[in-house]
Amino acid sequence: MPRVAAIDCGTNSIRLLVAELTHRHDGSVDLRDLHREMRIVRLGQGVDATGGLAPEALERTREALKAYAVAARRKGVERVRMVATSATRDASNRDEFFSMTRELLGTEAEVISGDEEARLSFAGAVGEQDPDDGPFLVVDVGGGSTELVLGTWDGRRADVWAARSVDIGCVRITERVLRSDPPTADEIAEARELVVRTLEPAFEAVDVSKASRWIGVAGTVTTLSALAQKLPEYDSERTHLSTIARTDLDTVVEEVLAADHETRAANPVIHPGRVDVLGGGSLIVRTLAEEIARRGGPADPLVVSEHDILDGIALSLA
Repeated sequence: MPRVAAIDCGTNSIRLLVAELTHRHDGSVDLRDLHREMRIVRLGQGVDATGGLAPEALERTREALKAYAVAARRKGVERVRMVATSATRDASNRDEFFSMTRELLGTEAEVISGDEEARLSFAGAVGEQDPDDGPFLVVDVGGGSTELVLGTWDGRRADVWAARSVDIGCVRITERVLRSDPPTADEIAEARELVVRTLEPAFEAVDVSKASRWIGVAGTVTTLSALAQKLPEYDSERTHLSTIARTDLDTVVEEVLAADHETRAANPVIHPGRVDVLGGGSLIVRTLAEEIARRGGPADPLVVSEHDILDGIALSLA
């Protein structure tokens, strides 16, 4: 049972999964979690405006990777894979980032394509679903990009039919449009128009009407689940595989967009690193629900999964 470490470095957060892989006789692989950790490092801070990774963002990422390298050694990890997504794809000084990962992990981070990112997210998200509930539409709303993936799951392996990644996420839309606190009605309308326009190529590539269930992954969606359930504190066991009815989703998104920074920061289920970008992410999720429904897809309810690209990365090491 080899032990592996998967690291997902996105625009907003960096996450670690240390897991034990078990190979079944039918060729499938099970993951047993040994350690999960998430830190908000905001690697994509200002990338849209400057084209480069900010020195302070690189330093926050360095500190997180140092801790992750220690955790991996202590757990007896044999193989490590680190995937870097939207922020590093766009950065002019990406070589500085790669040198840092080689130094700290002994392996270079991989800058994967948006479509590969989508496929890894799908593999991680559908593993606990009943195959009869498919086909599945998996939506990953990140800091810098959003992925739509359509496919099936037969209980052993995933079959991706279509996938597309587009450059809109909670950090990008907040920095571009949602500058007021709380955002104004005009900003919200402008942001929604931007989201609809940016998502159009994804909906052209992915026929959501073929899906029977849609699954949302990543921090914006899981936080919305915790808010919808009115949890006293964030609890991944309560959010994982929960569902959010469309009416509840609309209500929670309206509350998030209407709240100011102080109100959001006071809510214990909202991670401090998500306080200033949750409104943007929430607006993307609501717009996705509207567009999926308009196109004949399964927009109600939204199924929430804590398992996503991180699990897909670990499975790829089998």
